[in-house]
Amino acid sequence: MSIQDSEEDQIEYPITSEIDLHTFRPNEVSSLLREYIKECRERDILEIRVIHGKGTGTLREGVHRLLDQMHNEVRSYRLGDETSGSWGATLVMLNRL
Repeated sequence: MSIQDSEEDQIEYPITSEIDLHTFRPNEVSSLLREYIKECRERDILEIRVIHGKGTGTLREGVHRLLDQMHNEVRSYRLGDETSGSWGATLVMLNRL
């Protein structure tokens, strides 16, 4: 998966079962998360953790709104527990392709 401002600025990111949104600009998060979920499903990575941090909750709410819109891709999601990031992370179950 890659993020770019221009052809020269393309940055490749490995696809794993976890993505930390702290390193991205807020205006990138929606398209990034959609692309990340698409790539995970193509690789049969169906349990993912989205780290959005605790903060004010704005990013978490945005992530959850996006997941709510992705009915075909997302089976379910919930906040993390004490071993998986608490309310600073969302655990997502994806549907198979």
